[in-house]
Amino acid sequence: MCGRFTLETSKEVIESELGIELSDYIPSYNIAPTQQVLALVGTNQGNKAGYLQWGLIPSWSKDPKIGSKMINARSESVDEKPSFNRLLTRRRCLIVADSFYEWKKDGGEKQPYRITVNDGGLFTFAGLWDRWQQQDQTLVTCTILTTKPNALMDSLHHRMPVILEEQARNDWLNPRVEDKNYLKSLLQPFETSKMAAHPVSKRVNNPRNNDHALIEPVS
Repeated sequence: MCGRFTLETSKEVIESELGIELSDYIPSYNIAPTQQVLALVGTNQGNKAGYLQWGLIPSWSKDPKIGSKMINARSESVDEKPSFNRLLTRRRCLIVADSFYEWKKDGGEKQPYRITVNDGGLFTFAGLWDRWQQQDQTLVTCTILTTKPNALMDSLHHRMPVILEEQARNDWLNPRVEDKNYLKSLLQPFETSKMAAHPVSKRVNNPRNNDHALIEPVS
């Protein structure tokens, strides 16, 4: 799964690499569910960047609290679940990050690890989004898709987030791409050789902690 990640890359690098413009940007070393996350959505006029609330609330849901339980969606069955089926062809997004955390069970404890991609570079998770409205309240929310682990992640957890490289990113955001089988074929484990992991402080367990020390290796 993916329950916590970071985005501390500079605004200028994000804009340059993703071809977007950001008006508001605050780096974070400990992005947690229900917080706002930077995302890209594809339209017929091009890609748009903005912030979505992490934790999908389906448009038909009666209770917005369900979002805290829907931070991830299994890619293998995404076209079968009522919460996600229609979103696969209509409401796809990319969630921007530069590392994520996973917890490895070690006896009776869990050790957090920071996982990076392409030597700590910027990357994007495959996601889905939806708009929930009730009376005068509107929430635009998202979920991160997960898949089976690669060799690196298998030593930490039985699932991993779907990370898309450039060509897959373009197709994922293209609103004209609607073939569910093709879209699901993009949701594969990322290449092991392009990822690295190191243990970090258990201070990351508390989402109120948010500083550079969280991403530094510990022995």
